[in-house]
Amino acid sequence: MEESHGGEKTRSRMCCICNQRRPALKRPKTLQQICRECFYVVFEEEIHKVIVDNNLFKPGERIAIGASGGKADSTVLAYVMSELNRRHNYGLDLFLLSVDEGITGYRDDSLETVKRNEVQYGLPLKVVSYKDLYGWTMDEIVKMIGLKNNCTFCGVFRRQALDRGAALLKVDKLATGHNADDIAETVLLNILRGDIARLSRCTSIITGEDGPIPRCKPFKYTYEKEISSVSYIAGIYSPNAYRGFAREFIKDLERIRLPRAILDIIKSGEDFRIATSTKMPEQGTCQRCGYISSQKWCKACVLLDGLNRGLPKLGIGRTRGVNNEHQQVKNLQGKACGSLDF
Repeated sequence: MEESHGGEKTRSRMCCICNQRRPALKRPKTLQQICRECFYVVFEEEIHKVIVDNNLFKPGERIAIGASGGKADSTVLAYVMSELNRRHNYGLDLFLLSVDEGITGYRDDSLETVKRNEVQYGLPLKVVSYKDLYGWTMDEIVKMIGLKNNCTFCGVFRRQALDRGAALLKVDKLATGHNADDIAETVLLNILRGDIARLSRCTSIITGEDGPIPRCKPFKYTYEKEISSVSYIAGIYSPNAYRGFAREFIKDLERIRLPRAILDIIKSGEDFRIATSTKMPEQGTCQRCGYISSQKWCKACVLLDGLNRGLPKLGIGRTRGVNNEHQQVKNLQGKACGSLDF
């Protein structure tokens, strides 16, 4: 009896899938005890199922993979996309696309990682820089604006830089490493901000179909913990990022309600229905650069104009394009001898 009980105990410590090897991790999504070999198989096949079920790609398409080199997400995405494309014969032309924000030390190291991925996976690499696109590096912007509001510049410029890089590569879609944790955070942020327009589209697995380059998220239902055991690497210039509050809140929910909370938040975001009477922003194009915008000028052009005119805080906050420009300039001039925070 004891031997039988001991045998049962031994078997219970085996991988719940193959029952041959000892488990190396507990899956946060299912709480299964699973060995490393089985985990790799299950992980990759789950991504393949998401790609197939959502018709993310078509044979012959050119796909850019957003590669930061600073987070595990993009590196794993490059590997998985390359492997699945070969294994399942997707017939895709894959490219790595990276943005050099001009952050000394931080970005230098991560670009080296991307260059290693280029060699390792045999994928062509395109790097676009803030300096070339906007005439400014993030180091230069931080010297002018300080640490408090720099995330606004980096986020806006980076998004547009990826689209511009994708256009240079003439790709059909841009695949990003946004995972389930990222999307759950975005749902909460949009609820907290009351941003109905973004809330209505933030859970979509393909976005920007009405813009220059559609974006897709193969990792939409994949937990960050499963992509890497490494902690989330925040940007070096984002000490007070608002997203950090949403991230900590989700981590607290995980502890209280188990990891299923992440997928539950995404499901809640998917189930939101916007009243037909709600007035939504109309998408147009920026009169200055031609990029998609709901205002006369896109956010990047407003921020860039402020930098070039020595008024770096001109575009920060809730502005309505160039319509509020004269009022903002007047406010800034009135505060020339005091704080520029408003």
